[in-house]
Amino acid sequence: MAYQLRWGIISTGGISHQFVKDLLIDPNTRNVQDVIHKITAVGSRSIEKAREFIDNLGLAGDKDVKAYGSYDEVYNNADVDVIYVATPHTYHYENSLDAIKAKKHVLCEKPVTSNCAELRSLLAAAKENGVFFMEAMWTRFQPSSLEFKKISDSGELGLPVTVHADLSGNFNIENIPRTHRILDPILGGGALLDLGPYPLVWAIMALYENPANGGTKPTITGSILKTPLTGVDCNTSITLNFNQSKLAAQAVLSCSINIDSMNPGVTIRYERGAIKVASPIFVPKSFVVQYFDEKGAVTKEKERAFEYVGRGMYFQADEVARCIRDAQMESSLWGHDKSLLEMEIFDEVRKQGGYELPPGVEKVL
Repeated sequence: MAYQLRWGIISTGGISHQFVKDLLIDPNTRNVQDVIHKITAVGSRSIEKAREFIDNLGLAGDKDVKAYGSYDEVYNNADVDVIYVATPHTYHYENSLDAIKAKKHVLCEKPVTSNCAELRSLLAAAKENGVFFMEAMWTRFQPSSLEFKKISDSGELGLPVTVHADLSGNFNIENIPRTHRILDPILGGGALLDLGPYPLVWAIMALYENPANGGTKPTITGSILKTPLTGVDCNTSITLNFNQSKLAAQAVLSCSINIDSMNPGVTIRYERGAIKVASPIFVPKSFVVQYFDEKGAVTKEKERAFEYVGRGMYFQADEVARCIRDAQMESSLWGHDKSLLEMEIFDEVRKQGGYELPPGVEKVL
C-alpha cells in the first residue's frame, strides 16, 4: 500500500493554492505509486479565509479537511503529519518553530528563514523534537533538474567552469503599495530573498554538489543596488568562487525586481560543452546540451524536454513523504547543509551591500 502523508497548510496565499492544487493531482500521472498526499487542515488569519481556500480547491465535500482561523489549531491537529509553511519570509522562523514544538514535520517555503542564525535555531529544534525539516526548494526535485544532474556530474562535458544564472521580474515597483511583499523590508522585501534562491540553486547543483568539489564552500562577493522607495535591494549580483585543487569554477548570479528575466536563464559552461536552461529557471521544462570540439566550436546539440501534469510542486512533496516514511530527518537531495550555505551567502551579500532588515524582524541574531 502507498504511504499516505497528511498535510496541514499554513497561510492561504497564492503559493499555498498552487502547492495544494498540485498535491491533489493523481500521483499515477507522474508514475508514483509508493506515496500519496492528503490535506487534513488549513489555517488562515480567519476561518472564513480558510473555508474559502478549501472551497476554491474543490475540497468542501471532504469532511477530513478542517478549516481553522489560527495556525495553532493546525499544529495541534492530531490528524496532521507535516506542516507546509507558506507565510511571508520573515514569519518562516516563528511558524516553523511552532510547528516543530508541536512535533510536526515541516516543509518551509524559501527563503527558509531571514538569516542563518534563525535556520540553525530551527535545525536544533527539529533535532531535539525528532522531526523532519526541509526548505521547499522545489526546483531541485523536478525531472529537468534530476536529468541535468546526471549529465553535469557524469563528466561527459568535463568539469564545470562558469555558471551564469538570473531570475528577475518587473514588479512595476513605482506603482505598487509600499506594503507589497517585494517592497516591504518588514516582510524581507527585495530581490535577494525573494528571487535569489533560484539562481543560487543552479550554482549549488552545478558547482557545490559537483563530485570534484568535495563539499567545499565558495568565497562570496556581493553587490546591491537599493531602491529609494523603501530601501530594499532592487538589483543584486553575487559572485561565488570555488577554488581548490580539483575544481576551479565561478558562478555569477543576479536578481532584480524592476526588469524581466533573460532566456535562457541559466548557462553552465564546461571544459567540453555547455548546458543552457530555459526560463523560467524555477520550473524549467527544457534545456539544451552543447558539445564542443577542441577549438570550442559546437559540434552537436541535444535538447531535453519534460512534460507532466500540473506545475510540478508535488515532486518535493513526494520527497518529503518518502523521507518521513523512512524516518529520515533531512533530504539527501536538498539537505540542511545546502539551506545553511544559501543563508550564509545571503547574510554575507546583505552585509556587503548594507541591507539590514528593520529591528525585531530577525528573531535570532
